[in-house]
Amino acid sequence: MNEITRAMLKQLSEDAGHFDGAYNVRENGCCVARKSSEHIAIRTKEGEPGLEIHVLPGTDHETVYIPACVTHGGVDDLVYNDFFITANTFVTIVAGCGVHTESGEPTRHSGIHRFFIKPGAHVTYIEKHIGIGAGRGLRCIDPVTEIALAENAVLEMDSVQIGGVDRTLRKTKATLAAGAKLRIRERILTETEQTAETDFIVELNGAGSSADIVSRSVARDHSRQSYTSSIIGNAPCSGHSECDAIIDGEASVDAAPKLCANHPDAALIHEAAIGKIAGEQILKLRTLGLTEEEAEARIIQGFLS
Repeated sequence: MNEITRAMLKQLSEDAGHFDGAYNVRENGCCVARKSSEHIAIRTKEGEPGLEIHVLPGTDHETVYIPACVTHGGVDDLVYNDFFITANTFVTIVAGCGVHTESGEPTRHSGIHRFFIKPGAHVTYIEKHIGIGAGRGLRCIDPVTEIALAENAVLEMDSVQIGGVDRTLRKTKATLAAGAKLRIRERILTETEQTAETDFIVELNGAGSSADIVSRSVARDHSRQSYTSSIIGNAPCSGHSECDAIIDGEASVDAAPKLCANHPDAALIHEAAIGKIAGEQILKLRTLGLTEEEAEARIIQGFLS
């Protein structure tokens, strides 16, 4: 792998490419490093670009890393990764993506990740997106996540995009069987003229299933963000969607949460709050010796942490 990839890996997984466990490193559309483990098998997908990751019986608190990096302009990388999670296993999946350009050409990565999670399995899915480089070409990342949770399965998803990505369209769709649980935490920062669109669709199909989706975002300068979520309750279930956004400068944020209850015992809630940084927060920090710019940075950092 090249030095740009190594630099991005440090940000994506706090590692320079020496992973503890199974891993596959993708660079400019090609695999440059791979290792399976005793309980996690990584295989090349047939018929389309991407991987099959099989989490086998006996997997207990193990981690698999599948970072993807695009290191120069003019690359449009598309990958399909399927995760097959055996019943009653516990696994953490780290799937960061970085795009880099030093030219006027755009660079783009689109990752379609599909999860097939068997009964009783527990998955922690960590996704971090970054854009770097001094080029004027657009840095684009368009992730698609499709999740099928069987009975009593759990998926916890932590998705972070903090600066550097010029265009992103983030789509997540999930279906939950009885007793299944979905927890999503999303954090996004956009600046300059960047745009970010988020779209969640969750179907709660089984009794006792639940979903908790929380998105926190900061839009600065002239950037634009939009957030839509649909939670559909088709059984006795519980669902919660929350969107909190801070606007700084001439930015704009559009939030549109939607609930659909198709069962009398579907308990669904949505919340949305958009506003600027409170003046009293800045004033309090300035009394502690911070400048206004330092106070704003501290507030944003805490909000997105």
